[in-house]
Amino acid sequence: MNAFKRWFVPARVDEMPAGGKAVAYLLLGFWSLVVLFPLYWMAITSFKLPVDVSTGPLYIPFVDFTPHLDAWHYIFVDLGPDTYRPYMNSLIVATCSTAAAIFLGSMAAYALARIQYRPPIAAVGLGIVLIALLIAAVAWGHVDLRIAFVVAFALFFLLLRPIMRRAHRRLNNDDILFWVVSQRILPPVVTVIPIYLIFRDAGLLDTHLALIITYATANLPIVVWLMFDFFEGVPREIEESAQIDGATRFSILFGIVLPLVSPGLVATGLLVLILSWNEYLFALFLTTANAQTMPLLVAAQNATRGPQWWNMSVLILIMILPVMLLTLTLQRFIVRGILVGAVKG
Repeated sequence: MNAFKRWFVPARVDEMPAGGKAVAYLLLGFWSLVVLFPLYWMAITSFKLPVDVSTGPLYIPFVDFTPHLDAWHYIFVDLGPDTYRPYMNSLIVATCSTAAAIFLGSMAAYALARIQYRPPIAAVGLGIVLIALLIAAVAWGHVDLRIAFVVAFALFFLLLRPIMRRAHRRLNNDDILFWVVSQRILPPVVTVIPIYLIFRDAGLLDTHLALIITYATANLPIVVWLMFDFFEGVPREIEESAQIDGATRFSILFGIVLPLVSPGLVATGLLVLILSWNEYLFALFLTTANAQTMPLLVAAQNATRGPQWWNMSVLILIMILPVMLLTLTLQRFIVRGILVGAVKG
């Protein structure tokens, strides 16, 4: 009984008992092994020959197999530009789309957190109807897109005023936020064909711009959803004091509020960067060769002879390396961002 108390009953309230520490470290060690083993498996596979991969599980270099650099030589020398180009494409597209999504999503989230919107339901319905008519006129009526857009824009503003005067049922900020979040719930495969047709007609297929616009649009709801909570946690009195001193909305947002929520901004940006870096479906439909990204190059290693696990391991390792380094560098901001989002009020 005394031994049990010594190991599992704390001597002080603020101290974990020795037995509890041992169990906690054991569980953490086991979970670390579960998390890190796939990385170790890819690392050793990248140094194996095809015959070593096909003969069965081999885990210890220089013990049950001899490491070779054939896969690394193939990826960096034999493929050469076919490896560097997708890597640079992923870097450009992921960085630019993340910056665009964070910039636009932060402003939208701040507006929803601080400004009360009451758009009439009839006005929203009018906009949807005019957009549908615009698409029908361009697709089936072969009307010039610029002319159709100007006509639809003019009709919207001509009909908006009488609708605003007579409207009774209106939406609120919660409805708008739910609609924004629902755009991310929508499966991307539902929208990929229309997006492909739009960029084909615009002549932007297989370009960085098409991927940047698509990735930023797809990740914008996540930024709005997460940043809305961070902005809600900032006391309004700080902004009201700045407004009394003559500060504008933009100066308050970029000069006061964003620095206060910078941990949450960094955590959100890293999440969006990871999603953009790993995006496969949109890149598959919108690119062929020039703007091909790393996920497509990894998938291309599944050749007619079967998956080239050794080459895929090399590509995956160099693909996840920048994200891992960035995560380790920004770790303290990520932890603070999670805590800021979890403890509000």
